[in-house]
Amino acid sequence: MTGLEIGAYLATGVASGLLAGLFGLGGGVILVPALMWVFGYTGVATDWIPHLAVGTSLATIIGTGGASARAHHRRGAVRWDLFRHLTPGIVLGAWLGAALAGLLPELWLKRIFAVFLVYVGARMLIGQAAPSARAMPGRLGLGLTGAGIGALSALVGIGGGTMTVPFLVRSGLDLRRAVATSAACGVPIAVAGAIGFVAIGWGREGLPAGATGFVYWPAVLVILLASIPVAPLGARLAHGLPLAVLRRLFALLLLAVALRLFWS
Repeated sequence: MTGLEIGAYLATGVASGLLAGLFGLGGGVILVPALMWVFGYTGVATDWIPHLAVGTSLATIIGTGGASARAHHRRGAVRWDLFRHLTPGIVLGAWLGAALAGLLPELWLKRIFAVFLVYVGARMLIGQAAPSARAMPGRLGLGLTGAGIGALSALVGIGGGTMTVPFLVRSGLDLRRAVATSAACGVPIAVAGAIGFVAIGWGREGLPAGATGFVYWPAVLVILLASIPVAPLGARLAHGLPLAVLRRLFALLLLAVALRLFWS
């Protein structure tokens, strides 16, 4: 790898680690476009750039999300009971969404989801009081909700945290606990997704040395060198910032993701 490539991976790792710890996201919002740019600039497997970017992003989220979840857990913020009920549905939904992604009009799905993010982000940003919190669904309801989050995440290429956090907050969970629980839920999603991209890319022609299927391990390792140490810092900020500030920062992130979806 060239010095530019290593520097780009390290910078991407810092940004994704901060997002993972601060907002309970996997960092894919930054990782995927950054990896596509680096792969395109360096000429890494030009025929498979989008596939490699998504697969590599998922593999790095395993480590980054794990570091973030551990940091939040040490502060007692992860609701592991909700994690256990949400995760099976999220994983199954992600596999279903991946299977449907090639059959449905992805462009309009992105637009619809972007409108949803603008609505949620705008409400949080202007400080309008949210509607009274609904009761947290039971085990079946959480499983079905997780399936919907996983399926939509796979269909529109966005990490589940952009839906998991608003859902948990709307169901009455404190924002910090919602962020922490979302970070934990992102790990099994990343594991399932990375395995899937290894499998569907296995034996493809034109993949670079160091890749297993659609996961490019040199990039994974360099990104993790930066993202794993930074993720606990993001978690520390999440627990140190006033809730109003954290709420507005998360709202701005949702609006930025929405803009990216509108123009992608």
